[in-house]
Amino acid sequence: MRILPILLSLLLFVACKPKRSARQPIPVSEDTTFLTGTFYIIRHAERHPGFDSTLTPAGQERAGALYRLLKDSGLNKIYTTPFKRTIATADSLRIYQHLDTCIYAADTSGESFIYQVTRHEDWGKRILVVGHSNTIIPLLHSLRATAPRVDSIGEQEYDRMFIVRKNKDGTTLKEICY
Repeated sequence: MRILPILLSLLLFVACKPKRSARQPIPVSEDTTFLTGTFYIIRHAERHPGFDSTLTPAGQERAGALYRLLKDSGLNKIYTTPFKRTIATADSLRIYQHLDTCIYAADTSGESFIYQVTRHEDWGKRILVVGHSNTIIPLLHSLRATAPRVDSIGEQEYDRMFIVRKNKDGTTLKEICY
């Protein structure tokens, strides 16, 4: 007999509970940071032969040159592929500048990089991106940064840096040697 009042109370509670309103769409305003930022895109430094080997002495010198070049650039984050050679190329900046690092998959479409930047909400920041000879050009294309003379990176080219600046007015691409 005691169960009946409890059931009636629960039924009354559920019946009186206000109904949830339907979820209303939120109007999208122009986001000034989405798909913007400054990207310093490089190939990993020289490595010993092998699938995923460490940097050679020349590669370590190049990583040091990269540090000296970008130490005052205001970097916010580093993106590398999961390979030792890409991680080691950016190690000095990561350690001495206390920068977070994000790993992206080395794909030939640039999609993994775009996905990770979006996932980590890093649009609008200054980012160092360390990739491979066969992934840099697709990565530039994924950022909508193209130049007529940039169509490949040679197997022995380790000194090219691409600086991509994206803002609401468009994208610029600058290439330097370091």
